[in-house]
Amino acid sequence: MHVSPARPQPDEYADFYGTYIDAVGGPLLETLERDSGEWRTLLASVPTGREGHRYAPGKWSIREVVGHVIDGERMFSMRAMAFARGDRSHFPSFDENAYAAASGADRRALADLAEELSAVRRSTLLLLKSFEEETWDRRGTASGYEFTVRSLAWIMAGHSRHHRGVLAELYLAS
Repeated sequence: MHVSPARPQPDEYADFYGTYIDAVGGPLLETLERDSGEWRTLLASVPTGREGHRYAPGKWSIREVVGHVIDGERMFSMRAMAFARGDRSHFPSFDENAYAAASGADRRALADLAEELSAVRRSTLLLLKSFEEETWDRRGTASGYEFTVRSLAWIMAGHSRHHRGVLAELYLAS
């Protein structure tokens, strides 16, 4: 049995990420598992002709939002693994817009992106479940701020939830 880490305290992450952490309501690992199923359901409901839909000029398409969530989870997961292993390197920021533009997500089938998102989440959960209790408190630096392993895991869950909500409300609402 894996115990979900407690909610991080404000000194464990950059202030910007507080809204993501606050968006997570329940035990972390269970929330991530549930979120994965909610993504599958949401993405399966997108009509084929709307995969490239943008709710406004200059906004990402549905495919690009999913690609961004994949990139974000990989980035946060990689940082969590590095900090869990005691890596004291400074991890730079990543420009989400540059990543989205370079990802090619808008030229891929949404079904392929959904499959990749599911695989990334399975990998994330396996990594997080491998952590021992003291691992969650380890710290490292990313984007000029100190984070705990715990906070990065909570940020992943909140980031995913945020973007799933944006898709449901701004892209797919009738």
